[in-house]
Amino acid sequence: MDYVDGFVAAVPTANKEAFIEHASRAAALFKEQGATRVVECWGDDVPPGKLTSFPLAVQCREDETVVFSWIVWPSRAVRDAGMARVMADPRMTSEANPMPFDGARLIFGGFQMVVHA
Repeated sequence: MDYVDGFVAAVPTANKEAFIEHASRAAALFKEQGATRVVECWGDDVPPGKLTSFPLAVQCREDETVVFSWIVWPSRAVRDAGMARVMADPRMTSEANPMPFDGARLIFGGFQMVVHA
């Protein structure tokens, strides 16, 4: 069964085009290293919560938008090897492909897919 990396971040709304460019470059690298699908979603209806929410989780500010993303891999082994190669790739350095958001507030994790309908 597939393996999924999930991400949530707060991106300055003014950096939308820079984010799309950054994400497009990264997506090509992930696909090159074995990912079968890369999805980047710009928040459109992401309400703030009182106890929990996407905006609270990433400490989203008034001038930022929540981004929700995922990468699908054929397996955890393919993901582990592919992610290591992507992170070591010179095309992913902060100079070559700078993150247009605060990476310290990025939430990420790996997930075993248990239902796929």
